[in-house]
Amino acid sequence: MKVLAHHIYEYKKGLRKLILHTLPAQYRFEAERRLKMAGIDFLTHQVSPSKINIFFGSPECIRVIEHFGKKPFNEYTPEEDFILGTMLGYDCIQQCSRYLHFCDREHIISKIA
Repeated sequence: MKVLAHHIYEYKKGLRKLILHTLPAQYRFEAERRLKMAGIDFLTHQVSPSKINIFFGSPECIRVIEHFGKKPFNEYTPEEDFILGTMLGYDCIQQCSRYLHFCDREHIISKIA
């Protein structure tokens, strides 16, 4: 929960527009309570029975994540993966390389099928 507090601090200081925080499912309600008290928009996804992901940050970013649906990251399209990485503040050039890698991989798979 200390990391969550730090992430909230970073968001409030404007260092990040979107944060993805993974934590044990047992802390879900406490984490959601803290975000509600801080007035921060969030979206919770159950990853497994024991683990959750909480996206939180700007309302616009949360709306984009909502449009992706509640699917595992490995089911994201290359475009969704690129958008998420960019919103999370990952290096732009690395995201471009990752996107191109995923597109090349999909192109190869579609040729095989």
